[in-house]
Amino acid sequence: MKPFFLTLIIAFLTISCKKTNKVIPEDWVKISENVQFKDNQNFFNLKSGKFEYHISKSQLPLKKVILLNASLVGYFNELGLQDKIIGISSPEYVFSQKIHQLLDAGKIQNIGNEQKYDVEKIIALQPDAIFTNYIASFDNTYELLKKNGIELIFLDEYLEQDPLAKSKYLLVFGKLFDREKSAVSKFEEIQKNYNSLKSLAQKSKNRPFILTNEIYGNQWFLPGGKTNFAMLVADANANYINAENQQSIATPMSFEEVFVKAEKAQFWVNAGNHQSKKELLRINPNYAKMNVFNNGRIYTLTGKEKGKSNDYFESGIVHADLILKDYIKIFHPELLPDYELHYMKELK
Repeated sequence: MKPFFLTLIIAFLTISCKKTNKVIPEDWVKISENVQFKDNQNFFNLKSGKFEYHISKSQLPLKKVILLNASLVGYFNELGLQDKIIGISSPEYVFSQKIHQLLDAGKIQNIGNEQKYDVEKIIALQPDAIFTNYIASFDNTYELLKKNGIELIFLDEYLEQDPLAKSKYLLVFGKLFDREKSAVSKFEEIQKNYNSLKSLAQKSKNRPFILTNEIYGNQWFLPGGKTNFAMLVADANANYINAENQQSIATPMSFEEVFVKAEKAQFWVNAGNHQSKKELLRINPNYAKMNVFNNGRIYTLTGKEKGKSNDYFESGIVHADLILKDYIKIFHPELLPDYELHYMKELK
């Protein structure tokens, strides 16, 4: 996770490539429009974005890997694969206690951050593979690692707009690490929980209006109506103020534009990682003019935060069901009277 990630994370989570219609052969397992895989006798074939991998079965299961993105830690924790990690970047952004224990014991190495990866250490560790999001500006680093015989597997889970598609990446890791049965079981459980919660939410006759994110500089990025966030809000039986927008990307707006759109908003969610409404006003005093700031309820993503790390961006990547449950608790508390928020926290 990047040092500036917590400031911009919600904008990044809602920005995505436009969807394209792809023909997926029947023998490929479809995770999403971005990711598919096919298993045969000799190779595990993986398509991820513009990249294709043909990994020999003799190389599997993977035994030692490096992660360049803290968000991918969630999959390893879910499948009990922490001991397969031998290196990780920016460990201060990792929430997992188990990962920190392995770091302290020297079983996982800190290989730097996106400002300066320790390429020599990475090469010396000789991982079976490196998992990371693809960043074009790092192409030179990627090429250097490939020339040293290191496999780079790019998985851009943050581009997924279907909430359950991110969870379904478990199946990819299950194949690569011989945890297929566990991965299928865990995904099916998450999917079942999600769909059950979605049905529960529909029992409420109240559909409140929702505002999200916050202004950054002079722009407020509102997710389009086809984004991951908009789908979660709809599944939680609420109205998102930008739902009529038919894009799967975030739209930058001025404060004045959002002020008008949010006139009837009753909840403001994903309002950064601030600790108080007073702190929020220090970012932009104009928030005090908004009805939702004065009369609504505001929620941040700080329910499971520790130092620079936040579990929302770790286990939350896998558990779409828990994120949906938090939203239902916020919008329809009567449906989950005994549930306490997991990732989110009300701002006072």
